[in-house]
Amino acid sequence: MQIDKLVYMVNQITHNFAVHGEAKAVAATAEHLKLYWDPRMRREILANLAAGGEGLEPVSRAALERLG
Repeated sequence: MQIDKLVYMVNQITHNFAVHGEAKAVAATAEHLKLYWDPRMRREILANLAAGGEGLEPVSRAALERLG
C-alpha cells in the first residue's frame, strides 16, 4: 500500500477519536491499529515513523510510538 494513503488513514482515525481528548485518542488509535490493521500495513506505517514520520500529525505519531 502507498505510504501516503496509510498516513492519511491513520490521521483520519485520530481525527475520529479526537472528541475524547488527546490521551484517549492516542490509546484508541493504537488499539485500533493493533486490532484492525494488517501486519504489513502496521510495518509500513511504523517504518515511515522511524524514517521521520512525514505527514503524520502529532496524535498519530504518539499512537504509533505507543504501538511500536
